[in-house]
Amino acid sequence: MPGQIIFTTGIALLIIILVILFFTFIPVGLWITAYFAGVRIGISTLIGMRLRRVVPSRIVNPMIKATKAGLTLGVDKLEAHYLAGGNVNTLVDALIAAQRANIPLEFERAAAIDLAGRNVLEAVQVSVNPKVIETPQIAAVAKDGIEVIVMARVTVRANIERLVGGAGEETIIARVGEGIVTTVGSSNSHKDVLENPDSISQTVLDKGLDSGTAFEILSIDIADVDVGRNIGAQLQTDQAEADKRIAQAKAEERRAMAVAKEQEMVAEVQAMKARVVEAEAKVPLAIASSLEEGKIGFMDYYNMKNILADTDMRSSISKMADEDNKRD
Repeated sequence: MPGQIIFTTGIALLIIILVILFFTFIPVGLWITAYFAGVRIGISTLIGMRLRRVVPSRIVNPMIKATKAGLTLGVDKLEAHYLAGGNVNTLVDALIAAQRANIPLEFERAAAIDLAGRNVLEAVQVSVNPKVIETPQIAAVAKDGIEVIVMARVTVRANIERLVGGAGEETIIARVGEGIVTTVGSSNSHKDVLENPDSISQTVLDKGLDSGTAFEILSIDIADVDVGRNIGAQLQTDQAEADKRIAQAKAEERRAMAVAKEQEMVAEVQAMKARVVEAEAKVPLAIASSLEEGKIGFMDYYNMKNILADTDMRSSISKMADEDNKRD
């Protein structure tokens, strides 16, 4: 008897485990939900999803949603999109939103947009409800040299046809900034920009900046215009400072050359003085030699000494007279 009880308990536990595994592997509850929602999908298809490592709820629940919205979507397409790494739920939501807004959006195009990394639901919402992109502060300089700081708001609408391969918001902002800089730079005065800021938006809008992007520009509105620095005066000041430094460098070069020339002349004068001293040192020897050889007499030598003494006396008197004149 105890052995029979153990055997019966084991059979019961085995049956419970098998039932749990059956309902875990085969989503019967999900199949029942789909059946009563009007989605015809077989148990074998759900089992095949399990075998292909596809979560059945991520396929069946979006199908129920699409069926209730009046869309006819094949389970194979949704499963293929899931296996490709797409978001099936977002894709179905985008198709429903596009249908409600009367926007022509096919499944293949929506799947391509989703697989391209863009939020297809957000794209449909932006196509219905335009989005405002605010540019950062853009600095431009008018012809009079005054800096003008402009901030704009760009209203865009998603272009479903160009979502795949089209440029994003960064390109729109860059192109609008380039157009603002060009428009302000072509103005004769910053006052013209301040008096008529609409000219900026109109000129920029006429450039067709949305070409090749995933958006369609509806309007460009100037949100703020401020006057910045006087770039022209600053450039002139910088140029004057640069010219001043160049002139100082050239003057320093000339001064250095003059100092070098002066030192060269001083060296030459000192060399000449050295030669004079050397020559003067040879004079007594020459006189002594002449006296020995009888070329001059003693009277000639004394006359020469008297002449030199007279010359020194006259020089001293002249220097004293010059000093007296300076004191007066």
